[in-house]
Amino acid sequence: MPYISPEVIEQARQIDLLTYLQACEPNELVRISANNYTTRTHDSLKLSNGKWMWWSHRIGGYNALDYLVKVKGVSFVEAVETLMGRAAVMPSVVCAAPKKEQPKVLLLPEKSPTTDRVTEYLFSRGIDYGIIESCISHGLIYESLPYHNAVFVGYDREQKPRYAAFRATNNSRIMGDCSGSDKHYSFRIAEGRSDELHLFECAIDLLSYATLEVLAGREWRAENLVSLSGVYLSKKRPEDSKTPMALSQFLSENPNVRKITLHLDNDAAGRNASLAIQAKLADRYEMADCPPQYGKDYNDYLCRKLGIFREKNSERRSER
Repeated sequence: MPYISPEVIEQARQIDLLTYLQACEPNELVRISANNYTTRTHDSLKLSNGKWMWWSHRIGGYNALDYLVKVKGVSFVEAVETLMGRAAVMPSVVCAAPKKEQPKVLLLPEKSPTTDRVTEYLFSRGIDYGIIESCISHGLIYESLPYHNAVFVGYDREQKPRYAAFRATNNSRIMGDCSGSDKHYSFRIAEGRSDELHLFECAIDLLSYATLEVLAGREWRAENLVSLSGVYLSKKRPEDSKTPMALSQFLSENPNVRKITLHLDNDAAGRNASLAIQAKLADRYEMADCPPQYGKDYNDYLCRKLGIFREKNSERRSER
């Protein structure tokens, strides 16, 4: 039986049924009233206020995972695969004895022959069209099948894919890391020539900063831009926190870096992570803390500058 990590299972459980049906089976969803729905296949199955109930069988639940298993009759593994993509499910491995740790095997989602949905989605988030095209042409971003998610790929120094994150290109909150992702090589746009490193929480914020550089008339390709694939609140003292893997990896490969500029979010996790990184590295690098001037993150700030923040805020309420 394939192995599914607890983290992936928990991510799958967070996807509610209404979000799943809207994103993946929109023709199956039938609205009864403002916040009440049923399905075309099972008219006794009702959705309301985040919960669903299949009255004819007297079973119900809260998330899409329960629906796929209890109503559609698919296996648990297939249900997780449906929600998170085939890349979320790894073949099982029998460990008879401790072995030397092997490199993670990255399972990338199938690639779509087109990139229209991804391009439209990123452009709607304010990302510069030229940056989108460049990232797609260099294999940093592509559109997956069958759900047309955006996939952000990170490479090692040999240009081998080692990390990938996916996210829905509609308003649903479907996102995560592909199975086998190594966060040492999270999404980045960096050739290592500059002695300054710019650090972000996620790919969208990185691309937003690059767009701001374009708007300011600067060359974004000359920068070292690295995303961390998220940050986490530390219960320890900041100086006791571990340096994020993507940051450690880049610094070890690029000893010419002298300055680290932090562009983390304006929330508790972002501010805590920024303090921790500064406490950890201030004795070796020049540090600068530059959170966005407006909003929670750099995409909020970009959309504000472009006058599309209202549409963006509407999306963020559903994706966070």
